[in-house]
Amino acid sequence: MVVNVYEQYFRAEGNFGGVKRRGALVMFISDSEAGNIKYEYAVTFFRHEDDEDFAVSYDAYFSSVAYEGKGRRSKKREVELMLGFREAIDALAAEQGARVLWDEPLREERRG
Repeated sequence: MVVNVYEQYFRAEGNFGGVKRRGALVMFISDSEAGNIKYEYAVTFFRHEDDEDFAVSYDAYFSSVAYEGKGRRSKKREVELMLGFREAIDALAAEQGARVLWDEPLREERRG
């Protein structure tokens, strides 16, 4: 079962496939199946042409595994992994020459 433990939209800067991206959706994802658990940090950059444009395209999607092992979801582990969330997203974005503008949220956070 895949669950977005945390997600939020922010203003961003990036250029992918010749298209300027002004928004980013950042996510902390839990994926549990058959007694195994995996947590990922993920970011996808999208155009965000105006305040109503939240059409997320997945051609600029980047992720890294934060944890993988036997077990199930753990609130304690999720709190610990979230401590490194922004740094992980910043590293993913920087590898692509992009950045998330953390001080400019586009929507309130959602937790699952």
